Amino acid sequence: MTTESADAHRSARVPPPSAVPRPAAAVRPPRGPGRETLPPPRPGRGVRRRTVAPLLAVDGLATAATALLVLGPGTAPAALGLLLAGLLLLHSHAGLYRPGPAPRTLNDLPTLLGRSAVCWCAAAAVLAAVRPGQALPPALLVGAVAVHTALGCGGRAAVHRARRAAARRRPRATLIVGTGPAARQLAAVLHTHPEYGMRPVGVVTPPSLPSAGADAPSSTAGSDTPPGPAGPPLPRLGSAQDITRAVIQHTVRDVVFTLPPYGDPHTTALLRRFIAQGSAVWLAGAAAAREGRTPHADTDHLRGFACRLLDTAPPRHGGGSKRLLDLTLAASGLVVTAPVLLGCALAVRLAVGPGVLFRQERIGRGGRSFTLLKFRTWQPCDEHEAATRWSLADESRMSRVGQLLRRTSLDELPQLWNVLRGEMSLVGPRPERPFFVERFLGTCPDYGARLRMPAGMTGLAQVHGLRGDTSVEDRVRFDNLYIDSWSLRQDLLILLRTVASVVRLEGR
Repeated sequence: MTTESADAHRSARVPPPSAVPRPAAAVRPPRGPGRETLPPPRPGRGVRRRTVAPLLAVDGLATAATALLVLGPGTAPAALGLLLAGLLLLHSHAGLYRPGPAPRTLNDLPTLLGRSAVCWCAAAAVLAAVRPGQALPPALLVGAVAVHTALGCGGRAAVHRARRAAARRRPRATLIVGTGPAARQLAAVLHTHPEYGMRPVGVVTPPSLPSAGADAPSSTAGSDTPPGPAGPPLPRLGSAQDITRAVIQHTVRDVVFTLPPYGDPHTTALLRRFIAQGSAVWLAGAAAAREGRTPHADTDHLRGFACRLLDTAPPRHGGGSKRLLDLTLAASGLVVTAPVLLGCALAVRLAVGPGVLFRQERIGRGGRSFTLLKFRTWQPCDEHEAATRWSLADESRMSRVGQLLRRTSLDELPQLWNVLRGEMSLVGPRPERPFFVERFLGTCPDYGARLRMPAGMTGLAQVHGLRGDTSVEDRVRFDNLYIDSWSLRQDLLILLRTVASVVRLEGR
């Protein structure tokens, strides 16, 4: 757990302004480099869904046809369903439903053969155990594997052929993220090879790159592809307005990164922006190589550029399981700590007078404001000071009771009520005041992305020592890492580490 107003920044402290900040209701949901206004996201992942559904149908038909040929028309539906489910799981694990930009069936043949052999051997073993008289002879088992593989390959070949033909007729509008020769060469490849189904309409240069300066600030500053056989010149898009205009005008469906998408905050913000829009994100060239996966020489490439589809499934932000954990532990915590809460309230009343609870507007998920509760540990001069001043642990106006509450983190216990109300979670990014949220949205590119999840009483940044007057950039990096890799197990571990830090009196 962290301290009251514990989201400070040592290296870039914000001096108190001369005017009262805008009220919390005026704080808009985060925009920043990765959250500018875009058209509403399309439902689902359209490109991948259209690719996967035919492959699933082909595998299902091949399995059903083979079972009828080998086992006869009296095959039990339950047995057929188990066989099909096992096969689809194996194919999914092998990546057969994540085809590259121009897949070839011959490259899938070894994988299809191996998975078919595993499934049919398992089915034969189960059949021999349940009905010994109907055990499959070895020759029939080999024939089943061969027929199943042949039908699967034939169906997949038809799907891939139809997909390439459709790609040539109606290539999808594509943006290329990068700069230099790699982006220009990739644009030329996509223009001259329509079978990949991508039609480049612009080159996006992240503002953090040197070439994103005066020579390429917008679509009017020049182009990255010379006219001629390689294709028409492409506009260079450097600003949020240019990117938004291109997405709307061309209905962009694919984005290809030629540089690592997590190389710097601006590039990461662009990646999150396109993911939120529902675009299929591809990594090509150095970007694909640096992501730690060796591409297949025959499949995952764009005319020699290593290429793979980035998994853009939305991160699991908890949903029902996280909320159930919050309700269970927060309710139990309020009951168990009721005597402690009563004692703290009495001590604060005797030490600082009326006003036991400290109420302050904070910003939670999606930029929405809520009233955060704490035990009062010091008395600000006025509302302006409370809203704009960093409150540190060595505050001279803090009473001894307040120092003790801070040291033990007991001042945070009333936030269990915020958790029960659904305004906060037990684990998540720490909430901050509206004034500082607006400041950090303008200075920290990834700050807005941390508001994708409800604010928490503790978080991954806090258990790594980022409490009090520490770097905002470091906390933002930990917060976004927590959101992108959320799991219930991680929440439980963070809670255990928080309890350990409280026992060691690490609160500030």
